[in-house]
Amino acid sequence: MGLINNKKAIITGGASGIGEQAARLFIEHGAQVVIADLNAERGEALAAELGERAFFCPVDVSDAAQIETMVAEATRLLGGLDILINNAGIGTYGRTHLADPAVWHRVIDVNLNALFHTCRHALPHLMKQGGSIINTASISGTRADYGFHAYAASKGGVINYTRNLALDYATDGIRVNAICPGLIETPLATPLFGHPGVMEEYLNNIPMQRAGQPEEIAKVMLFLASDLASYVTGQEIGVDGGVSAWTGQPRFPNHFGDIVIP
Repeated sequence: MGLINNKKAIITGGASGIGEQAARLFIEHGAQVVIADLNAERGEALAAELGERAFFCPVDVSDAAQIETMVAEATRLLGGLDILINNAGIGTYGRTHLADPAVWHRVIDVNLNALFHTCRHALPHLMKQGGSIINTASISGTRADYGFHAYAASKGGVINYTRNLALDYATDGIRVNAICPGLIETPLATPLFGHPGVMEEYLNNIPMQRAGQPEEIAKVMLFLASDLASYVTGQEIGVDGGVSAWTGQPRFPNHFGDIVIP
């Protein structure tokens, strides 16, 4: 039996990476899914592949008007809404004094402002019977990373906005949680995988010594969307191979071995 049989879900950024794997898994577990994405060719192809319980709605989540249209069309196609996954996101790199303000605003619009607009239009539907909102944040929103000025700011905002939503809508039967991925093999991370020096340092810093796979994030989304997580709300859940458990201090066993120093 599927964990979310007959549930109705919208997944932004649903045509690739984490969103695609979530769409596949949600369909497998009995849901109807609207894949909302900027890439119409990929989104339409994925919806066609997944079958009659999958739909595609085009949207540029940096545009509030398009979000409103998408939510209206998605809820019409689904006949309601039980699950909203705010997953669309972009990144940038650089130090602030060299940053283009237009790039800063684009990242904030896609990664943070879009959540407000999507939730604003989706919440009236969710409030009819309760449901689950799952926001894709990042471990870069819990702590800072070199050069990720706009990305870190946006994802930090996602985490605290998640908490606010959880408080405001708990009595409406709506649970709201954020997932904080670490390094995941997605199109967003493709430039990192092409840089041997970066990858060597990355893998040295991840206790599990590997990157995560999009389906590993999708499985946590499935848990949060299901009744298995019925008492879980307002949480930031790290899915990062253990990297956020480390303070960044030296790896003492590499220097001292397994001996006990009094």
